[in-house]
Amino acid sequence: MDILNRLEKQLIVSCQALEDEPLHSSEIMGRMALAALQGGAKGIRANTVADIKEIKKQVDLPIIGIIKQDYPDSDIYITPTLKEIKALLAAEVDIIATDATSRKRPNEEKLDAIISYVKSHHPEVAFMADISSVEEAVCAEQLGFDCISTTLVGYTEKTKGESIVDNDFSILKNIVASVSIPVIAEGKIDTPEKAFMALENGAHFVVVGGAITRPQIITKTYVDSIKKCQL
Repeated sequence: MDILNRLEKQLIVSCQALEDEPLHSSEIMGRMALAALQGGAKGIRANTVADIKEIKKQVDLPIIGIIKQDYPDSDIYITPTLKEIKALLAAEVDIIATDATSRKRPNEEKLDAIISYVKSHHPEVAFMADISSVEEAVCAEQLGFDCISTTLVGYTEKTKGESIVDNDFSILKNIVASVSIPVIAEGKIDTPEKAFMALENGAHFVVVGGAITRPQIITKTYVDSIKKCQL
């Protein structure tokens, strides 16, 4: 798809702040997106329709849209149901990302039915599978996703403790070798060097969030390092 070609070898910045975080505000996320644009980012990953609308006022960049929503009958919370999909379609994002892990979805919804809806109603919108394993990546391609993201590596029960940057990006390499659609690197890419290495190891583009847009996390890395000198 054209949008994926445009983003090849580029940096996408994830501008998100949840309700319990100090920068939680659509206005702040809009300004964060503007800062990312000024720094050279070529796309934004954003959570909630409100944030997406504000970000669109501030920047003219492709947007990967998600809606994080908890449901009592499922551990899936990144764009978990068709309800969230429809809200993102109405917000006219360029790419929609959804949890495509093997876990049970809310309300017994099926991933293939969600994909069918998007492809039949909005074929111009790229559909991204957030996965946690090689097996899930292969399944996502078979289901018809346009691209795959490593967003959930380390965040599911089966992958706890894992990261795409471990063992010289071995998980990323295995995913890239197992599918023919673009693979996006996201998760634990907390230095420019790791972003470069992700691209060198086959990532189509790179998404970076907390290392750029969550100052409390950035501050903690400095504090943790300084503490070593206090022992």
